[in-house]
Amino acid sequence: MSGQSLLAPGNISPVRPVPASIPRPEYVGKDAPAPYTGPEVQDAETIEKMRIAGRIAAQAMAEAAKYIAPGVTTDELDRVAHEFMCDHGAYPSTLGYRGFPKSLCSSLNEVICHGIPDSTVLKDGDIVNLDVTAYINGVHGDNNATYLCGDVDEESKLLVERTREALNRAIKAVKPGRQINIIGRVIESYAKRFGYGVVRDFTGHGISSAFHSGLIVPHYDSPHHTTDITPGMTFTIEPMLTLGTHEYDMWEDGWTVVTKDRKQTAQFEHTLVVTETGAEILTLP
Repeated sequence: MSGQSLLAPGNISPVRPVPASIPRPEYVGKDAPAPYTGPEVQDAETIEKMRIAGRIAAQAMAEAAKYIAPGVTTDELDRVAHEFMCDHGAYPSTLGYRGFPKSLCSSLNEVICHGIPDSTVLKDGDIVNLDVTAYINGVHGDNNATYLCGDVDEESKLLVERTREALNRAIKAVKPGRQINIIGRVIESYAKRFGYGVVRDFTGHGISSAFHSGLIVPHYDSPHHTTDITPGMTFTIEPMLTLGTHEYDMWEDGWTVVTKDRKQTAQFEHTLVVTETGAEILTLP
């Protein structure tokens, strides 16, 4: 596996301002969001708004990814995505969500998810996950991807490629009339071919006017998640695969999740809407 040194928390810069003209999600300034009581199936107007939010989120992530290079800080990547979303009239959904202090999540190497952008400097050989969510017109669009920084070892490259493929296979498995657990069954079956761990405790989720609606989309084969997939449902699929165990530790910041064996991990995510025949990706740039 990669010979990269283990990560440690860096210094977090002050909260970046968002223009007052940009509407905030209801949870900003609160300890937690209000419980979502709306439907999992969205109407055509909401879905169209989600296409806009998803496109901005995807473009912001792609813009930040252009700056991934040895010597760049994760805080700089956050700045780029933050300014892009604000310039396009969108609020960065993670900023202020349950107290999260930044506008994207940056998760490097052994970090499974929810890494906080800070003074950490990217090194040659890192793998870098960016997770960007945009809020505009009252709805969210959520996506993430794992990128290579410089010359990455072959084992980590393959992990990244195969995690992307796991997401693609899961999206293709989404069909009306199937149960939501088909998604995890496809991902886990594929990951097992390579001996990868599949993270269980962090999942995909329903999304629309709520960042997280309460619908759970597991990435492992779970007999307990039997919700029927229905046209108009909107949710994320975001598999997290590891070179070792699926078990994890959490840093004292209450956000940063790392593999218990500190081996590399990768993740990819799209927001989807279920169609009459399959799924449409809403987070395309």
